[in-house]
Amino acid sequence: MRVKAFQQSQAHRYGDIFRVLWENRTELPYAWAILNHGVCDVCSLGPYGFRDSVVDGVHLCMRRLKALRLNTIRAFDLAATADLNRLRRFGPEQLQSLGRLAHPLIRRRGEPGFVRCSWDESLDVVCRAIHDTAPHAMGFVATPHGRTNEIYYTFQKLARILGSNNIALCSRSRDNAVSGLKATLGHGAPTCSLSDWIGTDLLIIFGADVVGDYPVTKKYMRRARKAGTRIIAVRPLTGAKTQCDRTSSVVGSTSPKVAMRHGFQVRAGGEIAFINGILKTLIANDQVDLEFIAKHTARFRELCEALQTQSWKMLEQGSGVSRAAMQEFAIQYGAARSAVFVYTGAFTECEFATAKVRAIVNLALARGMLERAKCGIMPMGAESSAQAGGECGTEPDQFPGGFFVNEQSARRLSNLWRHPIPSNPGLTLSAMMDAAYAHQIKFLYCLGADPLETVADNYAAEALSRVPIRVYQDLVLKPSMLLDSADVVVVLPAQTRYEQRTGGTCTSTERRIRFTPELPGHRIGEARPEWEILSLIGRKSMPNGDLLFPFNDSQAIREEMSRVMPIYQGIDKIRKEGDQLQWGGPQLYRDGFSTMPGNRALFTALEPPAGD
Repeated sequence: MRVKAFQQSQAHRYGDIFRVLWENRTELPYAWAILNHGVCDVCSLGPYGFRDSVVDGVHLCMRRLKALRLNTIRAFDLAATADLNRLRRFGPEQLQSLGRLAHPLIRRRGEPGFVRCSWDESLDVVCRAIHDTAPHAMGFVATPHGRTNEIYYTFQKLARILGSNNIALCSRSRDNAVSGLKATLGHGAPTCSLSDWIGTDLLIIFGADVVGDYPVTKKYMRRARKAGTRIIAVRPLTGAKTQCDRTSSVVGSTSPKVAMRHGFQVRAGGEIAFINGILKTLIANDQVDLEFIAKHTARFRELCEALQTQSWKMLEQGSGVSRAAMQEFAIQYGAARSAVFVYTGAFTECEFATAKVRAIVNLALARGMLERAKCGIMPMGAESSAQAGGECGTEPDQFPGGFFVNEQSARRLSNLWRHPIPSNPGLTLSAMMDAAYAHQIKFLYCLGADPLETVADNYAAEALSRVPIRVYQDLVLKPSMLLDSADVVVVLPAQTRYEQRTGGTCTSTERRIRFTPELPGHRIGEARPEWEILSLIGRKSMPNGDLLFPFNDSQAIREEMSRVMPIYQGIDKIRKEGDQLQWGGPQLYRDGFSTMPGNRALFTALEPPAGD
């Protein structure tokens, strides 16, 4: 049976490869250049060329091969927009198959389809709308996929220079995945490196199929097992019905036996109760690192007091796990000298997501599993650029570099940019949709983003159709572009990261910034680099726009980023293929929790959600 299944799997894989070759047959040399020289624009692990930074050998996954089509597809035929009713029945993949956007397009209220226009005309419409719109009535949303750091930085700078902090990523789980880390440790970023998986005593994976979502992790897990690492899977019970039931019910591995042998099935939404039971056992057995806790943390007493009020019966009911199982986990963890905790986007797509991340932080802090090699916490986002987007400031409550939006940080940024910046946090994506529905958003700028792909319902569609001016900067048609508008829809054709002049940089899930070069070859019509489009709008919109957006290439943007974002200091030295840096080093917090009050990480007293 296993041999037959393997043979079927191999046949399916070869079939997929043949289809990829056939789809890209007219641009095979260019496709090969992307694979050989580019940084992966599909997953957040960031392999470059055929390599990665963790293990030797060739790495290439089907997800990356299938994504090649977006980079080699032909130009879009404008005649296809003659029948918008037909296109409205298409999904995102069908719209992409129509081809790349090649020219600026505009569609005014009542017109049957899009009309081609010049860059000057389209930018005049955009800039006139900006001039006529109050900052609080503007909204800016960006995709978490495939964009470079320079694009995200310029996008959020444009929004804030125009006076609006209403800026967000179209990501279901990114904020949940990192906000708990930022609030308790200081940075909303992984604390360790992918290489720490290999050789740690315990690799503890919460809630998702890491192999299915991130194929390269298959190699890491195989190498980790060979190095003696024990892999523990904490996964929700199959068929559990809660508000967290979007989490995958299986944690994958290259060996199902490993996952089953060292697995704990938890009621979906019961991870907090499960972790609290482990902490309760560790404290009772004197297996917490009191020296680390005293030196580097705060609020441990509050955690202990909260745990004392939580009975084992309540924790068993809330977690769906027996007391003996929680104690078994505690015994394994208490004996470990090192541990890495991994959780993916699916783990944080639920009502209690931020609290679940804080619970993992509690578990790591209790035994001092931070600051040192083979230890740490690693959120893994399915979106390729979500980490970069957040770090570069594409958030309503976070300036570039991880600074909270407040008066002090706004004053700092205003001085650096020599232009006043608003100090109040802006609207989240969902809040923007509510404001749009209430006719309070008059201008919406979508950078590669389609809110309908994140919030796919009639409410969101109606909200978007009520916005007078919608601007889309993108590679292909998206469903929300086809919605009617109260006034006008403008579509600006963008280049891919491999087409944009002077290349760019991208940041992986382990905080590694790499250069991704411009590759000669495939170009589409009048499409322009995305940072250039944003810079042109900034220059035309502001009296001193030439001084505020003095970007003639991506290197100029990196030089400003290095000055504005302390965590990205040195990004200006990344200029060519192969250049890279890992901000914060292999392990964050080696020098303590310097961004936290009193230089101390925070425990959180958590009340588990009630069980069924």
